[in-house]
Amino acid sequence: MHVIKSVGVLSCAKIAGAIQAAMGIIFMPFFLLAGLVGAFANTETERVSSLVFVVFAIFFPVFYGGLGFLMGALSAWAYNLVSKWTGGIELELQAPTAAVISPAAAWTRPL
Repeated sequence: MHVIKSVGVLSCAKIAGAIQAAMGIIFMPFFLLAGLVGAFANTETERVSSLVFVVFAIFFPVFYGGLGFLMGALSAWAYNLVSKWTGGIELELQAPTAAVISPAAAWTRPL
């Protein structure tokens, strides 16, 4: 058994930020669609709300990525703190088995 005693705070923060920014990019078209639907509304307040949706859609990936970075760093820091008391997460790792290729098979090419 292997035990994860600690994790890199900045490393976890970067990964979490990148994943959340990607999620923000995935959700962006839905907010743009909501803004587009609101643009054809009859009242002025609905048109303003559609502009809010469009602006929010543009900043959504940046906002999501920033919050993901912050929460990833906080989670990694909390894990490092708690793993000192609990011993960390135990993992069972298995080494990959190497495939044996005979020299004759390596030189044989199908036509």
